[in-house]
This record gives sequence, structure tokens and C-alpha cells, in this order.
Amino acid sequence: MAIWKFEPLPQERIWGGRSLEEKFGRVLPAGKKIGETWELVDRPEAQSVIEGTCQTLGSVWAGPDRKKIFGTRAPDAPHFPILIKLLDAQDKLSLQVHPPAEMGKELGGEPKTEMWFFLETKLGADIYAGLKRGIRKTEFENALKNGTVAGCFHRLVTEAGQAMFLPSGRVHAIGAGNLILEIQQNSDTTYRVYDWDRKDETGNLRALHVKEALASIRWDDHEPAFVQPRGERLLACDYFKITRWWLSRGEIREMVSDARTFRYLFVADGKVKEEESGEEWAKGAARFITANHESVILHGVEESTVVQVEFP
Repeated sequence: MAIWKFEPLPQERIWGGRSLEEKFGRVLPAGKKIGETWELVDRPEAQSVIEGTCQTLGSVWAGPDRKKIFGTRAPDAPHFPILIKLLDAQDKLSLQVHPPAEMGKELGGEPKTEMWFFLETKLGADIYAGLKRGIRKTEFENALKNGTVAGCFHRLVTEAGQAMFLPSGRVHAIGAGNLILEIQQNSDTTYRVYDWDRKDETGNLRALHVKEALASIRWDDHEPAFVQPRGERLLACDYFKITRWWLSRGEIREMVSDARTFRYLFVADGKVKEEESGEEWAKGAARFITANHESVILHGVEESTVVQVEFP
């Protein structure tokens, strides 16, 4: 029975910056462009550690108390099935796609369905998601040859508080000026189809995966819209359920215990106080609440927005 804080893992990226330190209090290595912090991860190459302990997310998941800690909905999987990140896109990312489930094994990769929740956006910041209406594989391949493939993608201007759902097979790219909370399947497979002719620190063009991308793209996926919330519920899919709720100053919110699932809370804006410990959780704070924990009561210290992730 616990409320855990995990230690974020910074990831250097060519398109990253330093905003996760400035805006959300993450400790970043000096002099590096950090594009991501992996907030909750159980992978062979990366493990979240419970702050103040030597326990990893993976060791707890593999332990005897999985259903007590993660909930009765916890699937029978070798690793915790959700990966949560913060993204700082100071430059645009590559145009890319993740393989759908039916193609992942054949292509040697892992499927990856994800959702972006926009925490902060600069004026004019945008994303690409899905194809423009009328674009099919033939038009896409011709545009690749002509260097005009970016024109095949559906572009949307972003604002804080919006969310975009990206099922595996949806082509996409994040534009510059977006700070994002990303919730995804536990996967690290990305097929780049175009990278703006960008060169890495050694002066070489970054690798593309055009063949795999063309095999993964859903060609009937045209001009998707942002997520349309239903009340506090942002999204429920096969892999995760995401809720967004607000607390005004002085408001009290009780999160009733639920043995079916863990809850992961991220303070997207403002500040809240957890009643039992008296601890204040400022903007950027993230906490993992085990399924066997009693109800949690939060008080709004400021006008606050909290995002919750759980099993569907």
C-alpha cells in the first residue's frame, strides 16, 4: 500500500532542449539537449526506480504481488505494459509511424499506440497526424521521390489542454514548440519516413526506414481530429484510460480506492496538497498510487489540472 515517486530518466535527442528542467523541475545533465524524460518505464534498456529505494518498476511487476499493487486488471505480460514520457520538442521531429499489431512481428518491431496531451505550446506550434484527404500510397510514394512528402500529412495547430490519439499505423510528427505528456504502449519502435534532410552531430543524415514505414501506414487514415473529451474522461482504449480533472483553490477531491487498477497522477498545472502526508505536489509532480492503497484526498492549493492514467 503506497504512493510512489519514480526517478525520471533523461534522454538526449537532437530536437530537444532544456524546458523540462525549467517548466517541470526535472534534473537534466548539463549541456545536453534533452528531448524526453522517461517517467514510468519497464524495459530491458531502461528501468524506473522508486525514489529512495533500489526497487525498479520491473522488479515489482515481476514480483508475487502484481495484482495487489497494479490491480486485478493487470495483464499477464512480461513487462509493465505502459510507458509514460515528457517530451520537449524545441525542433520538429521526423515524420514517422509505429507498426500496427498485425505487422509488428513481421517487421521485427513492437506496435505502439499512444496519446499526446499538450502541456504547453508556443504560438503557431503544430503537429502532423494522419494523411491529407485524397492521399493514397501511390501519391505518397511519388511525394517521397520528389521530396514533398510533408505535404501529404494532415497538419494541426496545437494549444495547451488538447490531446491527440495516435493508434499504431497513424503517420505523425511533432512540430517545434510543444511540451507534451505522452502515454503509450511499452514500445520503442519508430520507423522514420522523412527527417527534413537533418544531419546528426557527426554531419550524417539520420537513418530512415522507408520500407518498414510504407508497410505500416494505414492508408485509409485521413485528417483525424483532436480527442473530444467526454466530461473528465479524455480517452479509453485497449491499453490505457486517461482522465483529466480540475481543482479550484480550496476544492477537495477524493480519489476512492480501486483494487482493479493502479493510478498514475501528473500535475499538469497548478499545485495540490495530498491530505494524509501534507505534501504539496507542484506543477510537474507525478505519483504512482498502488491499487491496494486507500482513498487519496487532494486539496487544491492553486487552480490545478491533474491527468490520471490507469488500466482500461
